[in-house]
Amino acid sequence: MEKISVSLDKIIKEMKMKPVWLPDDAEKIFISRCEITRPAFPLAGFYNCFEPERFQIIGNTECEYLDEIGPEEEERSLERFFSTRPAAVVYTHSTRVHDVAKREAEKFGVPLLSADRSTSAFCAALIAFLNLSLAPRITRHGVLVEVYGEGVLILGDSGIGKSETAIELIKRGHRLVADDAVEIKRVSDKTLVGSAPDIIRHYMELRGIGIVDVRRLFGMGSVKDTEKLDLIIELEPWEEGKMYDRWGIEEKYTDIMGISVPTMTIPVQPGRNLAVIIEIAAMNRRLKKMGYNTAKEFNDRLLEQMKGENGNGNV
Repeated sequence: MEKISVSLDKIIKEMKMKPVWLPDDAEKIFISRCEITRPAFPLAGFYNCFEPERFQIIGNTECEYLDEIGPEEEERSLERFFSTRPAAVVYTHSTRVHDVAKREAEKFGVPLLSADRSTSAFCAALIAFLNLSLAPRITRHGVLVEVYGEGVLILGDSGIGKSETAIELIKRGHRLVADDAVEIKRVSDKTLVGSAPDIIRHYMELRGIGIVDVRRLFGMGSVKDTEKLDLIIELEPWEEGKMYDRWGIEEKYTDIMGISVPTMTIPVQPGRNLAVIIEIAAMNRRLKKMGYNTAKEFNDRLLEQMKGENGNGNV
């Protein structure tokens, strides 16, 4: 997986920050760490485990400390702090940025910013944004659609009918997220989110027709920019004599960046309505997430009936 970074300009706009001093154009400054630090201990002189690659957030506590220690100690503290060349330093609460901080930021070429938000709220929002922007990602060849609120990734060999099935689902009121190339991000230890590369967002390729703009053809309600990945459906040509799952008791999973995603294999054969089958698969997945497993319940009922028959002396 490639190393991901995000421009400081994008972060400033998203977090509604004000630049106090920047060493370069914000579009040319990149952040590659999603963790942040409140540098109370470093400002007091403790630099063990300090990571300057992180965003450094200075709130009321840090400002009160700097105001208390006096001008000379404040200058020494901030000089040592900025000499580590942090990725960026942000003053929250619209706190007055210390004049010494401005001088040291210019001296060591450190971006200095301010934000008109409480420290806790700002930190939570910044972490969430960085986690999403810098999430590990891979690209898979397939189609991602939202069906009844479930993100369904349709995989299969080229020409098997992934895009045609997606078009039928869109006509039935569901939404397209990505066609052909699906960019999948791991945004947490449990969640994968899929989207389309910017250049092909809302477009689909249909053999014999060409490129179509789904948003313009079917309206804004037919597309979605991102969707979590809940289910993978693999389409494959029907093979005569092959045993396909007819019960659904044992679930299969596909590992994507360390997260197991429920997976189903659906054989493609003339006359099978794949859109309807995928709709049912998505609804059945929702039932399982709510604690109801149809296959397990049916199996339990069957076992109970067999137990009863054996108890009555029936074979």
